[in-house]
Order: sequence, then structure tokens, then C-alpha cells
Amino acid sequence: MTTPDTRDREPARTESAEPAESDASAPSPRVEPAESDTSATPPPLAGPAAGVGRGTTRRWPVDVLAALMFLAGAVWVTGRGWLDPDGRLLGSRPDDQGFNEWMLAYAAHAVSHLENPFFTTLQNAPNGVNLVANVGLQLPGLVLSPVTLLFGAPVAYLLFITLNLAGTGYAWYHVLSRHIINSRAAAFLGGLFCAFAPALVSHSNGHPHITAQWLVPFIVWRLVALSRGEHVVRDGLVLGALVTAQFFVSLEILFLTALGCLMLVLAYLAVRPRDAVRRGRALLPGLAITAVLVAAVAAYPLWMYFAGPQHRSGHPGTPDMYALKLGSFARFATESVAGGPTSAVGWAPNTTEQASFYGWPMLLLALGALCWLRREAVALVLGAVGLVSALLSIGTTWTVGTRRTDVPAPFALVQHLPAFDSVVVARFALITTVALGVLMAVAADRLATRPGRPFGRLARVAGAVAVVVALLPILPTPLPARGRPPVPDFVTSGAWRDHVAAGRTLVPVPVTWMTSVYWGSAALTGFAVPEGYFLGPVSATDTTGRWGVVPQPTAALLTAVSTGKRDTTVGPTEITQARADVRYWKADAVVLPDRGARRHDALKTVLDALYGPGQRIDDVWLWDVRPFTR
Repeated sequence: MTTPDTRDREPARTESAEPAESDASAPSPRVEPAESDTSATPPPLAGPAAGVGRGTTRRWPVDVLAALMFLAGAVWVTGRGWLDPDGRLLGSRPDDQGFNEWMLAYAAHAVSHLENPFFTTLQNAPNGVNLVANVGLQLPGLVLSPVTLLFGAPVAYLLFITLNLAGTGYAWYHVLSRHIINSRAAAFLGGLFCAFAPALVSHSNGHPHITAQWLVPFIVWRLVALSRGEHVVRDGLVLGALVTAQFFVSLEILFLTALGCLMLVLAYLAVRPRDAVRRGRALLPGLAITAVLVAAVAAYPLWMYFAGPQHRSGHPGTPDMYALKLGSFARFATESVAGGPTSAVGWAPNTTEQASFYGWPMLLLALGALCWLRREAVALVLGAVGLVSALLSIGTTWTVGTRRTDVPAPFALVQHLPAFDSVVVARFALITTVALGVLMAVAADRLATRPGRPFGRLARVAGAVAVVVALLPILPTPLPARGRPPVPDFVTSGAWRDHVAAGRTLVPVPVTWMTSVYWGSAALTGFAVPEGYFLGPVSATDTTGRWGVVPQPTAALLTAVSTGKRDTTVGPTEITQARADVRYWKADAVVLPDRGARRHDALKTVLDALYGPGQRIDDVWLWDVRPFTR
């Protein structure tokens, strides 16, 4: 495979130079008449200049180096977790990591036991969890199943979160360098920003379904290729395969990608109306093929999401609970060189949702690039997409500082539409991050082609300095790590198998969200657990989304004892309820760790009163409740 030599070549300035399909044998771009507005610039994402792919230098050594650099950056961000995967939790949101580890553990269980990957009763027994309405991860879970089964869910999770950053960066580098711009250095810069901007680093605190964006560049590019109308069936099927794959990686990122593409099309329609209409006519047949393929493959999980058991409508809380503040775009994220523990406080919902936080130097750089490239359609389109998505991330009302006003903001117009009501509002700024990354790559590529122009070398030096000044403050710092809550050897050794039948429930005490999740994950979801950490409906008759479920009376009783809110006295009513609750959970055993549980002796006293004397097994006390539940 060859690479272009752009050192002495001006970029193509025809109105609609088409990109090459491959590096070595692509035809010369098609040149079309300029639009009547006389700004003879190429359409957005039109591809490298004529002659791309005809050099003699091989790409692969540089590509390998780029991949290694992206991987090194990802390890830098996640490295503290790798020091002890089984003993540490990475980032500031341990509950999110715990749930995603459980998802990966269940995916491996579903593969090895041929169970439904979209719904399970192994969490929140007996009602179950709609996995499509949560984070999904069916495809990553399938691919990582060997790792999960051999090394455990914590290692699989760390591998996933690390490769997401590296893979997203390299994917953008690959698409940019082969299809959009000439300079591989500029393409690397774009990939670096798209993968390591504050948005993806903050979401690496526990949201692998958000950082898994390595298919997004290829989806966007296939859409552009489809608009040429040259290989409608082939391009429609390829786009359909990519969209289907992303569906099983992250439905939320697929929605944001589709929204970003729609914004791109509308912005191009405003900038180049005649060419946009022409390309739109070519696009529609291919999109129809894509839609048929996706609908055929994703029909069942789509039904599961919208109408299946435990499906939900909307997201818990109001949209503005998860929105950004307008001033956040000029501030610095918690995990950035110029940021710190308090730099984002009050400006974002939490440490995972810092999807803006570019800092004022980056905003000035972006504004300068837009002014410089104002005659190029690609810059105008990217600017419009980035601005609109940024405004959507503000929520339903405008903000002044960290205070929210009563003045309606753009998201108020769409907040009740299907899908929009389920999106975390701050995540619209993920589209802005991509728009800025591609804009930086295009601007850097234009600078790289100026050596023969007056002041060309000076412009390149000034541009490089500006990029360093803008990027240095937002470079990521390593994510923190903390100790992992211990899981009894009774669970990790597999001793539980002698006391709990496959698919039956083991009740950890106290019955809390994350205890159930950590224990179930450590056992590769070999047993069911009550409650859990997930999004589900309020009730069987109210599908409004909520976190978790209302605890059963016995779960609430044990929690109150563990926190000292009630004594150990129980009466016939509590005993009857306790035995009814283990029947409801379909439990075989109730288990209390011998170490680590708060008010251990009080809990043991209560459990002895509820279920009879417990027995000591390994490092736990166990109550066999099968006489009450079978």
C-alpha cells in the first residue's frame, strides 16, 4: 500500500473532488462544476487531493507506530487499574465498573450456556433485567468471552476500556489519512483528539459502552461513500453491517452517530444545496438497503428494548440533572493537566459526564481554524455540527455560570421525542468532540500543504505552536484507582456450587445493589442475585425508568440492622415475611461474610432468628433456605 507525497502538492481545489476508494489503485477524483456561490472549495469529507495513493512509501510502518502510540496513551490513562485488576477498581465510578464487569461476566455465561444475551433473571431475581435497555455490550461481551472465562471479568473490563481508547484513536487516524486528508501527521492529531479529549477520558471512569467508538469513523465514511451512488448495493450492505455491529456494541453511541450524520447532511444542504440534493438522491437507495439489513438482524433486540420484559421509558430524573453548563466548554476537566479535583465541580453532572471541558485555548484555536477555512464547506459543516450538538448538551434551559435560568434552551424542543428522552443530555457534546477533532485534522492538513506559499513555513510553525498551547492543558492524566470490595473465598473458589443450584438465587447479606453485582460477577453469574445495579421500570404498570428496584421487606430489615437503625429483635411477622421473601427470590442460600460486614454479630443474630441456626462454611455463614423455597 502506498502513501501520498504531499510536501510539494497543493490540495485539490475543485468543487467536488471524490475520494479514492483505496490507496493504490484509485481513479483520479471526479471534477464537477463549481456551485454558483463561486467559492471553489471541495465538499466536506471529499477526500485527499488528486494523486493520493500513488507514492512509493509504504504506509504500514507509520501505521504501526501510530497504533502503538495510541495504545501507549490508553495504557497511560488506565494503567493504575492494571497494577492489580482483581484488587482495584479503576476511576471515580466504581459502581459503574462493577455493573459493566457483571455484563461481561453474563455475556461469557450466555455464550457458554447458550442463554439469551438480551434478557436475564440472574440479576434482580426473579424479575430480571432488560440488558438492551441498559448498556448492551453483547458484541464486546461475545468477543471478550475467552478472556472473561480464563482471567475473570475485571481483566476483561480493563482490556475493553483500554482498547476502546486506542481503537477509537486509530480508527479516526485510519479513516482521516486514507479518505479525507493527505497528511498522516494531521490525521494522527485528529485521532488523538477524538480518543483522548476530556469526553472519552472522563467516560473511561466506568462507561465502556460510551468509549467504544471505534466503528463510528467507518460508519460516517461509509455514509459519505454511499452518497456518491457508485456501488449502491455494496455500500448499503457494508454500512448496514457496520450499523448492526454498533447496535450490539452501544445503542446510545449509534443514536448519537446517526444524529451527528443527520446534522452533517442538513449543514451540507445549507452550505452546498445543489450538490447536497444530488448526493441525497444517490444516498436514499443505499440507506434503504442498510435499513432492511439492520431491521432484519436487530428486530428481536429492538422489540426487547421497546416492548420486552422490564423495558423502560425515558431516563430517571429530569434532563437537566445530566446536562452541562455553558461555561464548561471553556473550563478544564478533572483528569486533565490543567484540571484537578475541583476544576469541574458544578459544571458537569459528575466525573463521568465531562464531555466538554476543552479549555479556552482550544476554543480559540477552533474559532481561528473556522475563520481561516471559512471558504471551505468542510469547515462550515463541522462548525455547524459542533455548535448545534454543544447547545443541545446544555439541557432544557440556559445557564449563567453554574446557575440554571428559566430561559428555554434548544434541547427543550426535542426532549419529549422518542430516543431523545432516554439520552444523557451531556453526551450530545460527544458529537462536538468529533467535529472539533476532524476540524483540527483538516486545518493541520491545510497547513502541511503550504510550504511553497508566502510565509508558508512561518504559518506552519505558528500553527504547531497554537496546537501545542491548546492541547497541552487538556492532555489526560491517569485515572485514579481504589480498593475493590472483597468477595468471600466461598464465592471466588466455587464452593457455592455445593449449596446453590444453577440458576437459583444466592442472597448476599446485607442485600445491597453492589454486593449482589460484585458477588455475581466473581462467580461469572453462575447464580442469580436479588436486586442489583441497573435501569428498569418503576413497576409492572409504570415503565418510567428508575435505578434498581424497591427492596423487599427482609432486604430493608437487614440493611437497617447493618446500619444500626434498628435492633436485633424480630417477631413472627418478620419471620413469616423473611421466608416469603426467599421464596420470592427463589433462593437456595442466604450468605453472610464472616469478615467485613458491618455489625456482623447483629446480622447473624437476626438471620438465626429468621431462618434457624446458620452453618460456617469457609469464610462465610450460610443459611440453607431450600426447605422454605422448594
